[in-house]
Amino acid sequence: MRTIIHIDMDCFYAAVEMRERPELAGQPIAVGGGSHRGVVTTCNYEARKFGIRSAMPGFMARDRCPQLVFLPLCFELYRAASQQIRKIFRYYTPLVEPLSLNEAYLDVSALSEQGRYAWDIAKEIRARILEETLLTASAGIAPNKMLAKIASDWRKPNGQFAILPEQVQELMAALPVRKIWGIGPKSAERFGERGILTCADLQKINLPEMVLQFGKWGEELYHLCRGEDDREVQPHRISKSLSNETTFRDNLVSLGKR
Repeated sequence: MRTIIHIDMDCFYAAVEMRERPELAGQPIAVGGGSHRGVVTTCNYEARKFGIRSAMPGFMARDRCPQLVFLPLCFELYRAASQQIRKIFRYYTPLVEPLSLNEAYLDVSALSEQGRYAWDIAKEIRARILEETLLTASAGIAPNKMLAKIASDWRKPNGQFAILPEQVQELMAALPVRKIWGIGPKSAERFGERGILTCADLQKINLPEMVLQFGKWGEELYHLCRGEDDREVQPHRISKSLSNETTFRDNLVSLGKR
């Protein structure tokens, strides 16, 4: 049985900006584009109190919070902080799988076999991150990657939560299907239209029917809704996609050059 820790930095880009600009303490901050066509990349918790969230159009964010401070993205700062944090991770285990600049999976099974508690390891990692970077992190501890990621959301911000093997069955039964890895808002909406709101509802569909309805993903979904996830932590995971987006100042009415 594996022991996985998922570390997720709290509103990472905004937190780094606040660290660099202590005079903004207590103010609602958004990082991204604040123009009419801009989009919020992330925001701090003061801004979230106004209903501001990631991917929200900049003009809408300003409408909800006129005093919102918009800051441009500065990836050099975020990468530098991320490198510091990953160095801390690798002090504990070489099995570190970064998901982005601000989150990663750590396989600490070897340390657990040596008698160290994953709860204490996560707590120590979070304390070192705070001491060395002045940033807070949340952590989830569980027997697999999906559950660890779910757990890291439980005590945000600046907290941690553990899911023990004997708790998995009961926890998964009550879990909304939206929390399952790979299910987005649209998929959750389609499930809801069929009366499938929780993993317990999804567990009522047998494996052959699941595969018939959802193809190859159906077999994976059958196991995930039961809290079963055998994916390994991959330190050298190869990126499978690369994207680049441009937001135009005005809506395009044709594919011709402007």
